Amino acid sequence: MSAPQSIRRGRGARYEAVHSSREFRDLRRTFRRFVFPVVGLFLAWYFTFVLLAAFAPGLMGTPVIGHVNVGLLLGLGQFASTFVITAVYGRWARRHLDPQAQKLRDDMERSGLV
Repeated sequence: MSAPQSIRRGRGARYEAVHSSREFRDLRRTFRRFVFPVVGLFLAWYFTFVLLAAFAPGLMGTPVIGHVNVGLLLGLGQFASTFVITAVYGRWARRHLDPQAQKLRDDMERSGLV
């Protein structure tokens, strides 16, 4: 069962007020300034790996130590970089996004929008 129309309209108005606020725009801008470049770099790294695997099998099969080859090391590097990016993002978000988000919540509560 959905909420009555008046309640839904109230929620929509609150959402629109938060969405149009300067603080929310700043929060989104902060998020995008970090995430878009990191995603771009990771995708470039990922597709480089895929292209090397497809078009440079000789390079990828080059032994490094025993049966460990360049392709295996780069593949493991994909996993490692995913964990590093996750850890870096978590730390960055705690320092930059979380304080901004908390300030936005506090401001919305003070103004009676939440």
